[in-house]
Amino acid sequence: MRLHRRRVLAGIGALFSATVTLAPYARAASAPFRRKVGAIELMVISDGVLNAPLSFMLPETPPAEAAALFAAHGLPPEGQQPQTNVSLIKTGNELVLIDAGSGSNFQDTAGRLAENMEAAGIDPAAVTKVVLTHCHADHLWGVIDEFDDSERFPKASYVISAAEWDFWLDPNTPANVPDSLKGMARVSARILKRIEAKVERRKAGDAVAPGVTYVETIGHTPGHMAVMIESNGQRLLIGGDVLTNVAVSFARPEWRWGGDYDRDRGITTRKRLLDQLATDRLPLVAFHLPWPGHGVVERNGTAYRFIPH
Repeated sequence: MRLHRRRVLAGIGALFSATVTLAPYARAASAPFRRKVGAIELMVISDGVLNAPLSFMLPETPPAEAAALFAAHGLPPEGQQPQTNVSLIKTGNELVLIDAGSGSNFQDTAGRLAENMEAAGIDPAAVTKVVLTHCHADHLWGVIDEFDDSERFPKASYVISAAEWDFWLDPNTPANVPDSLKGMARVSARILKRIEAKVERRKAGDAVAPGVTYVETIGHTPGHMAVMIESNGQRLLIGGDVLTNVAVSFARPEWRWGGDYDRDRGITTRKRLLDQLATDRLPLVAFHLPWPGHGVVERNGTAYRFIPH
């Protein structure tokens, strides 16, 4: 399996546009963000940034309305350039990677996980498990080195929700997803088949590593899972792609998000999770929020806001 750039970009088509006008790419610092959750060590490592057009992110929202919200949050009219914040946790005898980044064939501004791990002195062969929140390109494709079809984390097993596995391996999925996702669907299915012998399929509520549990957050994809870390009375949620935009996801969670497979279910999930995060003062690491995506959620009138920590 060789994932040539022209094949990938031809399949994805309108998903991401080379003509997007966003802030110039500024490479994230290679040094990880670090904190502890009880006895569990957490690192957040950058995989770079993405370019996503406003027409993809908010296809049902008038651009002027979106621009007004972004301006109120100090953002350009096109919105936030999404970071890709990959979490790595040391729990017991396991080194667990939560999502694997995009590899080098998705976007030129992403695919930095391997070099940032190397800069931090982290050997990919030390990773014992890769836990996937879902199987979009920027979360899954980094498990394979496309140049020689080898696994980037050769000693790791993989965990995925059973519903997510069934969705991407369904031969009807490429026909059922929007045109912009058909190429992604085919490549993600090939990658999952490549690692199938090492994949564990789990469900919400299952422990996926010591102190690490899947949390149901369906909507962005049919089997999307967040990941709860718990140790010594402390908790932190790794949210995947439930909350993806520092303005929209918190101030206007009822807006239908273009990246969600089931946009109505995505709204329900966002509102439920925001209420839990704010009520419990539960720390969050979000994959696409400004680096390193770590903070807490507060109520702000009838809506919410994200407070970086």
